[in-house]
Amino acid sequence: MKKVRKGYCALLFMVILLSLPACNNMQNKEAIADRSTSSINKDSVYPQGAPLKVAVIGLVHTHVHWILGREKIGDIEIVGIVEPNRELAQQYSEQHGYSMDIVFDSMQDLYATVQPEAVTAFNTIYGHLEVVEFFAPKGVHIMVEKPLAVNWEHAQKMAALAKKHNVLLLTNYETSWYGSNQHTFDLVHRKNAIGSIQRMVFHHGHPGPIEIGCNEEFLEWLTDPVLNGGGALTDFGCYGANLATRFLKGDTPEKVTCITRQYKPEKYPKVDDDATLILDYKNTQVIIQASWNWSHNRKDMEVYGKTGYVLCKNGEDMEIMESEENGPVLLKAQPLPTGVHDPFAYFAKVVKNEHPVEVFGVSSLENNLRVMQILEIAKHSATTGKTVDWESYFTASELQVRNSELQ
Repeated sequence: MKKVRKGYCALLFMVILLSLPACNNMQNKEAIADRSTSSINKDSVYPQGAPLKVAVIGLVHTHVHWILGREKIGDIEIVGIVEPNRELAQQYSEQHGYSMDIVFDSMQDLYATVQPEAVTAFNTIYGHLEVVEFFAPKGVHIMVEKPLAVNWEHAQKMAALAKKHNVLLLTNYETSWYGSNQHTFDLVHRKNAIGSIQRMVFHHGHPGPIEIGCNEEFLEWLTDPVLNGGGALTDFGCYGANLATRFLKGDTPEKVTCITRQYKPEKYPKVDDDATLILDYKNTQVIIQASWNWSHNRKDMEVYGKTGYVLCKNGEDMEIMESEENGPVLLKAQPLPTGVHDPFAYFAKVVKNEHPVEVFGVSSLENNLRVMQILEIAKHSATTGKTVDWESYFTASELQVRNSELQ
């Protein structure tokens, strides 16, 4: 019996030893992920000490868990939530610990009780316009979840309201807070490490919203061509368009080609579940592959210059080749600086500390208006089956809008 116990103890000891490296690796990864919030000096980032009073508009976009489950670091305070679906609000209340006393059925009800300094929209994409129409005239700053709008027409109305009432209108993408994407931008534009950009390739998406278990409230509008503006093209095509616009500093493509497919019409009968966009700029080609048919979740980027390349496999893992002679190297990108490390810290810093919004930066209105133009012309290309000339399309589109306004 003693021999058996000794043998068992020895085996258990070996298992523990073998497990330690894996545990340490996991802790290292978590440390990298958490570094952006755990080491924040609130006094240096937010010298006024007063958090930004934020209202959350809608809970039907599951990216809302990002703000509801976010560590409290003193930069924002959720003062109200608008969600008419009380059952959903109660479910998230139990999950995240907010009081149902701050949940309101409408924007009107919320504003009659609390006056937020800023709002974040996690409702349907179609509903973004309504949020801007209500809050912009009240001087309330707005951040919407990507993309900016359901279509180019809505985007123009939203931009006009934001400019008229002098409020911020920002757009949030998960990839905006990837250290790898920022490091690539620095390599290209500040260090000229790979020469001028020749080609960019983006792979964004997952196996499908049903396949990955999105809840009913999310699926109801995400798979609706009116409420979402499309399927995978809208959902994931915007990521590549957003990043390309930043890297190319707001340049517009000369021609756009887009092919959309329905590989799973039994699951997504109303919208595309796969889209490939080719954006031909004067000196650069951008390829965006947006899909609900990947074998796995992915948001990666490839940037090819005249002398080398940068591959961003995710938010931190990178492969860089500055010259073929020296070959590629692997590295892990550092997180973004504290205070601009996630959408809500950034939003607070921009509003409270007047932190400048980079022109054609990933969150900026200029960038996201360009994204909406790219998506709009891509839809037209996919519908007609033709490559579309950018200048001709938007000249004709603007003329059509002006004529309709005169009638």
